[in-house]
Amino acid sequence: MDTTKDEIFESIKKFFEKKKIEFESNTSKVTVGYPAFDEKEVISALDSLLNLKISQGEKVKTFEKDFSEYIGTKYGTAVNSGSSANLIAISSMIESGMVKKGAEVVVPAATFTTVVSPLIQNGLVPKFVDVEMDTYNIDPDEIEKSIDNKTGLILVVHSFGCPAKMKKIMNIAHQHNLPLMEDCCEAHGAEINGKKVGSFGDISTYSFFVAHNMTTGEGGMVLTNNEILNDILESVREFGRLKKYEKDKRFYYNDETLKNYDERYVFNKMGYNVRMTDIAASLGVEQLKKLDKFNKRRLQIAKRYNESLSKFSDYLILPKIPDNCFHAFYGFVIIVKENSHFNRLDIVRFLEENNIETRGFMGGNLAIQPAYRNENIKIFGDLKNTNYILNNAFFIGCHPYISNKGVKHVIKTFEEFFKKI
Repeated sequence: MDTTKDEIFESIKKFFEKKKIEFESNTSKVTVGYPAFDEKEVISALDSLLNLKISQGEKVKTFEKDFSEYIGTKYGTAVNSGSSANLIAISSMIESGMVKKGAEVVVPAATFTTVVSPLIQNGLVPKFVDVEMDTYNIDPDEIEKSIDNKTGLILVVHSFGCPAKMKKIMNIAHQHNLPLMEDCCEAHGAEINGKKVGSFGDISTYSFFVAHNMTTGEGGMVLTNNEILNDILESVREFGRLKKYEKDKRFYYNDETLKNYDERYVFNKMGYNVRMTDIAASLGVEQLKKLDKFNKRRLQIAKRYNESLSKFSDYLILPKIPDNCFHAFYGFVIIVKENSHFNRLDIVRFLEENNIETRGFMGGNLAIQPAYRNENIKIFGDLKNTNYILNNAFFIGCHPYISNKGVKHVIKTFEEFFKKI
């Protein structure tokens, strides 16, 4: 049996050796995101399948430990997606009493829908505030001005891997005695003064979607240093089960209505089933080992784009890297200046016609998205920068599997566009 497995694994290794040659020579399509896998992830996942270890198990525990240690937190709870991570993070803060139902949550208007929907689904009220033009992140000054006696939480998103101004935001949270949540779903490995984002707030979330800096296909993680929150997270992730029981003594649970009942089937919270499988975790364990290398390549590509496209700065706003920060560059954001004699659609169409994938800036201005128009939301200020981004921003890929030929193709295509206009 072991010989058969070895033969299978050796065939997979040879397959990926050929695949690597294809990646290095490919310029047929420059994608926004791509799973940067080799044989290690596939063999690890296949090993779980062959050993019939397919649900949440030891590999999930290993991944939780490895990832939380990498970010710099005590606890990690792995789930099936980044949106589920946000869902149980919010649910757990309410369950712990850290956030009251009905409270308002200060949140950036320019972000993705899964930042906001879990707030509404948990009976909270999103209060949309504007973002900064240079980082696309929530503006600390707008946070400060928006806080009132209804505010219950500050939710920061590190957009596209660019760290938000956490020192200033943490000071605001402390002054107003407010909990702080970090959405790091696009910011794996991003840093401020050598400290990883996701280790600043009370709780943080990550997504391991296929296009992100590291991937488990689908998957997510919630991190915290708070033991009480962690206990709730583990319960809420898995049906709301009672999590702390004496493993050697079954039929232990006793209260007025449940007498000597099997504690494995005691549910003391309202929960979900959002567990991560061992198959997904086996991918995550291997991907995490490569994350720093992946991010280094992303930064290298982003710098090449910046250097080559800076000559078009009369027309384009290119991303900046904040001082003393490591920008993880989930994507390379470009904003077309409004005084240009072309618009975003013109350049996006040209790029797509030349096999360069593009995407809009997530939800643009979420406050005007159809899903939220009839919901209980608040808008603070005029959201001037958010609306500018909505109308003029897009992003292209800078993932580590874009070859040098692919990078040259992107730069050449921009140059051809500006020759034509």
